[in-house]
Amino acid sequence: MPTKTKTQATTKKPPIPAPLKEFRSAVKKKGDWFSALLKAIAQWELAEEEVDGRLFQYLIGGEAFDWLLLAERLCEDANGAIPIDEEEALLFFGRPPRPLDDEEFRHAIGDSKHRAHLNFIYGVAVEEALQLTVEEEVLKSWRSFGGWNKGQNLYEEVYERLYGRSLAELLTAFREDLPHHERLEFVPGPPDLEITYGEARAFTYWLFKFRLQQSDPARVASDTRKALAKVSELEMAARRRAQFLRLPDVSPSQILEAEVVQSVR
Repeated sequence: MPTKTKTQATTKKPPIPAPLKEFRSAVKKKGDWFSALLKAIAQWELAEEEVDGRLFQYLIGGEAFDWLLLAERLCEDANGAIPIDEEEALLFFGRPPRPLDDEEFRHAIGDSKHRAHLNFIYGVAVEEALQLTVEEEVLKSWRSFGGWNKGQNLYEEVYERLYGRSLAELLTAFREDLPHHERLEFVPGPPDLEITYGEARAFTYWLFKFRLQQSDPARVASDTRKALAKVSELEMAARRRAQFLRLPDVSPSQILEAEVVQSVR
């Protein structure tokens, strides 16, 4: 199997980001950890960083901001000082420990990060919802012919329908499109279809932009309606589940980013 390694970087340990230092101090004082987290996110400047061998890519394609990934990074650094139920609710389901509407969220993290957050929602979460919708359409068509189509790959069919190319072709093109410092080194041979979680998100955002460039406006509009319909369906399911479990209500954008992304995997 092909192997891949990250381009070697300097071994010198990077300095601790100032927002992280402030967040640590706030958490130690046992104050409002969530407000401190939002403040740290607003002040954060690194687009990505490597921590204990794990690459955290907060800004995808220079445009889409994964704020929950940054929240995870900050919460992990707190070393258990944050109530575990509140931390898990935020990181796994996008539920903050107190009510937070989208306008307050925008004000808390700043306009530029909020715009990048919306890019993430439409370019990653909604794109994944579209992929799920097409996957369901493929399965439905296969069932109409008496069941699973032997010899056919479900995911290959989804990629062909949506993007007009095979997964291997798309993944190769995506990797060739990456900036040099983000590229992985591959052993010559067939494309390596193994993909990390971070790379998968970047690939999804790349697919979103590829689809917009390749499709005519009518097709883009139709696909967007499909995706948003699926988003609405998943939002309703998430709200019903929250009501059943007596969980606090959250804004649609938070449900979209956490619940939808969780659901479509």
